Amino acid sequence: MGKIKGAIVVNTDRCKGCSLCVVACPKDVIALTAKAVNVHGYQYAEAVRPDDCIGCASCGIVCPDGCISVYRKKMED
Repeated sequence: MGKIKGAIVVNTDRCKGCSLCVVACPKDVIALTAKAVNVHGYQYAEAVRPDDCIGCASCGIVCPDGCISVYRKKMED
C-alpha cells in the first residue's frame, strides 16, 4: 500500500501572517518566517519541515486569504 505525501505552496505576497495555518497543521510543518517579510511587511508562512507534510489540507482550509495550495501524491512503498 502506498503512503500519501503532501506538499504546500504558499503565496507569500498575499499572506498576512495570521498563523492560523501554523496552529491547524497536525505535523508542525508550517511556521512564520523569523526575519523575512513579504512586500506588505508581514512575516509569512513557510514549510519548515516539508518532508513531514501528509497533504491533509488543514492549512489551506483555515487560511482566510486562500494563500495556501496543497498537493497530494501517492508514494510507492
